[in-house]
Amino acid sequence: MRWDNLVENPRAAGDTALFATSAVTTRTFDTPEFRGITFHEIRARSILNRVPGASRMPFEWTVNPYRGCTHACVYCFARKTHSYLDLDTGLDFDSQIVVKINAPELLRRQLASRQWQGAHVAMGTNVDCYQRAEGRYRLMPGIIAALRDHANPFSILTKGTLILRDLELLRQAAEVTEVGISVSVGFTDRELWRTVEPGTPSPERRLDVVRTLTDNGIGCGVLMAPVIPFLGDHPDQLRATVRAIAASGATSVTPLVLHLRPGAREWFMAWVAQHHPHLVQRYERLYAEGAYAPKWYQRRITRHVHELATEFGIGPADRGMPRRIPVPQEPDPAILPQPEQLTLL
Repeated sequence: MRWDNLVENPRAAGDTALFATSAVTTRTFDTPEFRGITFHEIRARSILNRVPGASRMPFEWTVNPYRGCTHACVYCFARKTHSYLDLDTGLDFDSQIVVKINAPELLRRQLASRQWQGAHVAMGTNVDCYQRAEGRYRLMPGIIAALRDHANPFSILTKGTLILRDLELLRQAAEVTEVGISVSVGFTDRELWRTVEPGTPSPERRLDVVRTLTDNGIGCGVLMAPVIPFLGDHPDQLRATVRAIAASGATSVTPLVLHLRPGAREWFMAWVAQHHPHLVQRYERLYAEGAYAPKWYQRRITRHVHELATEFGIGPADRGMPRRIPVPQEPDPAILPQPEQLTLL
């Protein structure tokens, strides 16, 4: 397993064994919520990651305290990033979680650097910073507190209800800087949720998060992602989802159609072959040109969702959504997945 580009004091470049460095501690916890999960605790040498200059994303910097994700979403675009650690993009991504245990102190130190100019920081752009591991490691309170204390603008995208634990910190931060929160809810179909997002809170619970944040004065948009072709894109499903999003008090809704990058594509297609074999050829045709569904399909979904949003009284995404929410209107092939960018300040 390759740690040399992550740890604080890497060994020789050729030393890539899983337990090759004392900077890595591997733990398992015999509790129901973590059974079958292995945590690799590292002391990272950088936590602020620069987005490649070619990207159209509305931010330049990200913070990712975890790699791998117990949400186990079968379509997750970040799966490919596990291959950079010599781990597989399937079960290993779901169960081998890298934890940057020094993330809060490291971020505070980097924010205090004279070189840091106070740029917007996006979180949740790779894996969810409020996945189940956060309940044990509690990295986000220190991260948010550091951003608050430096009045540094930031945004969070999550499927996790654990964000409500940090509600008071978020309110404090919003008093001194720009804070954008978005919750990901691609559909409200419970059967679909159980099979494609098995480690996540239910869509209903996520919408309760939106409602709670909004009720506490923190505007929250919904990223309606992914809209899954043939399984979650029926007009009745789209209507039910947008109606539920509107009822939650979301400031906006931004649809994003499923995209299948290498790593995610293989895992998702294996899932389709097992659960919906009659759809395999339809997916192969729809994604024949690459990772993204055809433009005509994306535009059809976007137009339909925006019409429903207007019908149910949700403001347009470009007005209601916090300005720097970490998701483009169309998927950006320039940003993810890729090896983690490490920047030393």
